[in-house]
Amino acid sequence: MKVLITGGAGFVGSHLAEAFVARGDEVTALDTGSQAKVRHLLGHPRFHLVVDSVMNAEILDGLAAKADLIYHLAGVVGVEHYVADPYHVLNVNVNGTQHVLRAAYKHGRRLVFSSTSEVYGRNPDVPWGEDADRVLGSTSIDRWCYSTSKAASEHFCLAYRRLGLPVTILRYFNVYGPRLDQLDVGRVITIFLGQLLRGEPLTVIGDGTQTRCFTYIDDAIRATIAAGLVREAEGQVLNIGTDQETSIRRLAELMIELGGGRSTVRLVPQERVYGDSYEDVPRRIPDVTRMHRTLGVLARTPLEEGLARTIAWFRGAKAAAGQSDGV
Repeated sequence: MKVLITGGAGFVGSHLAEAFVARGDEVTALDTGSQAKVRHLLGHPRFHLVVDSVMNAEILDGLAAKADLIYHLAGVVGVEHYVADPYHVLNVNVNGTQHVLRAAYKHGRRLVFSSTSEVYGRNPDVPWGEDADRVLGSTSIDRWCYSTSKAASEHFCLAYRRLGLPVTILRYFNVYGPRLDQLDVGRVITIFLGQLLRGEPLTVIGDGTQTRCFTYIDDAIRATIAAGLVREAEGQVLNIGTDQETSIRRLAELMIELGGGRSTVRLVPQERVYGDSYEDVPRRIPDVTRMHRTLGVLARTPLEEGLARTIAWFRGAKAAAGQSDGV
């Protein structure tokens, strides 16, 4: 089978590409970013990297014509982008998705779209089933542009579904693991990791009682592959994650316990980090019943085990980088 992955050199994309190659499939990854996460795949005969953008409709059309299955993972993600450049977030996430949908529809290719738990906003009625209401803040708060961009893209996916396109929507819940992000940027785990590896205090925003459900990458990939292969997943919206809830303060404490060293926890006011353009979500918990019933997958990796693997990988990567720099 020939698989096209937009954003295929990113975190989830690189692991997904690796898994399909291991299955014996042929993978083409379309990505504009760094090749570091797929460096180990670059010489493989069944892996092909195309350095270009989902904003290039002509390139997309040609790649879709050759694929049997398309995963659309490309997008702008990260709180630093939501508050710094909301136009870029909206433009790439909404218009880029439309380009992918048009190409998939033209060539009759099955499509799996990567959405996010952010679409639920701050709905207090947890756990969130896939049909739960979206509760967002004011449009003057830039934080909500990412949620809005992904929700608009979901609407386009479902509209194409009504036209006959076989499409599946996946809402990921805080996926983490090796190759997650660059240290100190992106998601909370890599921000904590950068501080942990330097022996600095782990800066918890607010009082640290806000909770998330952290999903190890291997579990997310098993579900993602199934979403593209299981016929019952066509036309479905599926939460992808674990329902094990962890506070951000407990996450920081656990990482210190697993990583060792002298780090402590330091609470930092939210406005000092993000200004007035950000609102946090107190709790984010998925109902994963549909994932289990439709895909036959449950997230089984305990947080302690997943974090230990992740810390070890980043510690090794940091050591290797130091050696390459002559340190």
